[in-house]
Amino acid sequence: MSRPAPGRLAVVLHSHMPYVEGFGTWPFGEEWLWEAIATSYLPILGLLERGAPLTLSLTPVLCDQLEAPGAIERCRAFLSGVRPESHRLDAEAARAAGEEDVARELERAAGDYARALDRLPADLLGALRPYAAWTSSATHAVLPLLATDASVRLQVRSGVAAHRARFGAWRGGFWLPECAYASRLDPLLEEAGVHATCVDLTDVLGRGDERQLRPIATAGGPLLVPIDRATVELVWSDGGYPADGAYRDSHRRSERDHHPWANDGAVYDPERAAAQARADGADFVARVRERVVDGGLAVFAVDTELLGHWWHEGPLWLEAVLDAAARDGLEIVALDDAIGDIAAAPPLDLDPDDTTTWGTPRDLATWSEPPATDLAWMARTAELRVACLGAAAADRALRELLALQASDWAFLQSRALAGDYPAERAAGHLAALEAALAAGDAADDALRNLAPHLCRAAFLEP
Repeated sequence: MSRPAPGRLAVVLHSHMPYVEGFGTWPFGEEWLWEAIATSYLPILGLLERGAPLTLSLTPVLCDQLEAPGAIERCRAFLSGVRPESHRLDAEAARAAGEEDVARELERAAGDYARALDRLPADLLGALRPYAAWTSSATHAVLPLLATDASVRLQVRSGVAAHRARFGAWRGGFWLPECAYASRLDPLLEEAGVHATCVDLTDVLGRGDERQLRPIATAGGPLLVPIDRATVELVWSDGGYPADGAYRDSHRRSERDHHPWANDGAVYDPERAAAQARADGADFVARVRERVVDGGLAVFAVDTELLGHWWHEGPLWLEAVLDAAARDGLEIVALDDAIGDIAAAPPLDLDPDDTTTWGTPRDLATWSEPPATDLAWMARTAELRVACLGAAAADRALRELLALQASDWAFLQSRALAGDYPAERAAGHLAALEAALAAGDAADDALRNLAPHLCRAAFLEP
């Protein structure tokens, strides 16, 4: 009797930032992007340049910002000026309060930004270009929440067009924002060239079900690749690795948004945290090897920004995973390569109106129910108004609609993560859309570089 083929692991990093470039500064706004560059994108770029077989997804709206004129220069100013000074001021305050150990940790942590500045290339998007495998919709809209097929086409085709223009070759991998999937999207995705997408079928197949380890065909549409919640939750859950006491506490903040404490309340010790990251990396590999002992593909998919920006030690942990996998015989494979040589399971019998997401619960509630309901209705109403204009809708109105449809405003509102910022952003884009409807492309344009590869023709198809 033949033994099953050895199981494999795909690490999918979904890189996304809402359009914050030019829209405010600390505590919200474009400094989120500069922080993500310093703490997430540059460390992950370092691993990719060393040959790590990671699957990198870059949303078009993130790329819009990375290539926006002046963006990298402002990031350099943030890393060279704002962060050293904010560390210095917080260290002074800690010393004045008699917390010398906190002050020393703040001074040490300032060096992280100095090193990021040294590593920051003049063209970060160009440095990422060789590794950009998957794309997404133009502004990360929750596609099942859109009111019209025309709007889905605008989001999807503008995203695909942007990826092709920037990176050339594309094998059809498409990240569904928030993993929001409904089978009625299949023909719209396929006609745009989408051949594979990640989905969260935990509540359909069951957590830990072996069917989570195999792609699933659809009737004439893209291949569905289940993310393996049993694997993902080793990191992304309340009791996941980032909760360990040795790691930096991302919730407890100094006055200027620094984090000199560990989860267990002690002053942060980078050597203790690094040792824990190595141990957790080895534990992860051991658990995944057991998960795929009978074969199959475990897809570990997380937001890139989790690794570094939210979980400070995330890049160290991922490096430890790569080392342990090489040592212990767990193959990590690019997702496009993996799905090319696995026989897909037959299509599921899904109701076209049923939607799955990686939200909590795994439906649309995070983006459509209170306290996000008003934002959802605002976006849908605006979409229908623009759709009624058809060819008469100015490009400016289409771009403001794309900005309004971003999933981020509802998510931030639901989780109360950014004060009034998400509601203000949505209201601002609605007001700008109204101005564009009244004045056409003559209206003032504050969106700078959003959706420069707008696929207007997609919006006009019946």
